[in-house]
Amino acid sequence: MIDEETGYGAVSSRDARFDGAFFFAVRTTGIYCRPSCPAVTPKRENVRYYATAAAAQGSGFRACRRCRPDAAPGSAEWDVRADVVGRAMRMIGDGVVDREGVAGLAGRLGYSARQVQRQLTAELGAGPVALARAQRAHTARVLLQTTELPVTEIAFAAGFASVRQFNDTIRTVYAATPTGLRATANRGGTRSSAAPSGTPSAGVPLRLAHRGPYQAAAVFDLLSDEAVPGIEEVTGAPGSRTYRRTLRLPYGTGIVAVGERLSDASAHRSGWLDARLHLTDLRDLTTAVQRLRRLFDLDADPYAVDERLGADPRLAPLVAARPGLRSPGAADPEELAMRALVGPHEAERLVRTYGKVLDSPCGTLTHVFPEPAALAETGGTTGALAAALADGSLRLDPGADREAARTALLALPGLDARVVAVIHTRALGDPDVAPPGAPVPDAWRPWRSYALRHLAAAQPEGEDK
Repeated sequence: MIDEETGYGAVSSRDARFDGAFFFAVRTTGIYCRPSCPAVTPKRENVRYYATAAAAQGSGFRACRRCRPDAAPGSAEWDVRADVVGRAMRMIGDGVVDREGVAGLAGRLGYSARQVQRQLTAELGAGPVALARAQRAHTARVLLQTTELPVTEIAFAAGFASVRQFNDTIRTVYAATPTGLRATANRGGTRSSAAPSGTPSAGVPLRLAHRGPYQAAAVFDLLSDEAVPGIEEVTGAPGSRTYRRTLRLPYGTGIVAVGERLSDASAHRSGWLDARLHLTDLRDLTTAVQRLRRLFDLDADPYAVDERLGADPRLAPLVAARPGLRSPGAADPEELAMRALVGPHEAERLVRTYGKVLDSPCGTLTHVFPEPAALAETGGTTGALAAALADGSLRLDPGADREAARTALLALPGLDARVVAVIHTRALGDPDVAPPGAPVPDAWRPWRSYALRHLAAAQPEGEDK
């Protein structure tokens, strides 16, 4: 947990670099906020600090209506850490507790439910149920304030087991009823002008927040270069492009669109990417959002990355030219692994031959990438990788043990170290991967994946990156 001196300094200066890294609550008002909250700075003796929004809620504080702390970018720590707490947080974000309960989370981690509860509570001040509850509350608020869906439908779409549980949670977290929270959005003009007017088919508009500068052009360039027809497309001119893709999700399928948003990176301001999600089952909203966040690397801490890499003479001019450069992940880790192995042209063939056809195709988006089980009988290295993913001997989900996955990948016949490094970087979201055999300075740790992105981005157009 952050020390009090640093915490109060961040609060008094409204430092957005710490948004999501910790939360502060004010004892006299009963409200918790993100560090950049524009409200009057509270007295030091009245401030309490929490590692998570769930911990603040568990201590009886409600979310600030001005800074919306529940919508802060996620802590970059969970993407960096490979221990049980980091893995648990990534899986909770992916909706595992909502779908499988604490027992399912513990089973995936290889621990007992009691051990998981104890470790999370000791370090974060909240257990898996409370952390998942805070996430459900945020999902519910988004649906209440961006759609006209009936409150009952929103309750179950957000993952609540009952309408009563939903109502109680909204009152506790936001000090308002669901209808009151919706009315506040209408009065305050926070509802998007492009918000859907009733049905889930109209999509859910979202702002995907990030901290610090964000080099959107570099991310959209990469996605455009990699796009596989049938499941992905990038349209529009540079600076105003839209990335669209299909998703295979726990309860159904989805089509998501994310807009390129140019910002003054030199200003080091936080911001967001505009997105719209069309889901066949709204229960997939939380999972879809988290997968987009991983794909676009929105929970990274660009300040920590740039500080370390910018101290290296070789990288300093590259970091100065592209502050906030991200290391994109994957919307579907299993899909990314297959694509890293076979390349874009073969990936397109696999989509056309084995992919699931959407019930309602949308323009050029017609398929969902095939599940591993559908590719397990194709033979060769492709079949071996697909079979390992299908039978669970290789796990690439958000809570996977990265070293165990690397060992399993290297054991597969025909899978070379270069492909394994790509899978480790993109599918597993490891921020500290160096290419095999390349002399990469230890001074770049723990951000070697970002260092390599800087080197690739600096290469002249047309050269192999």
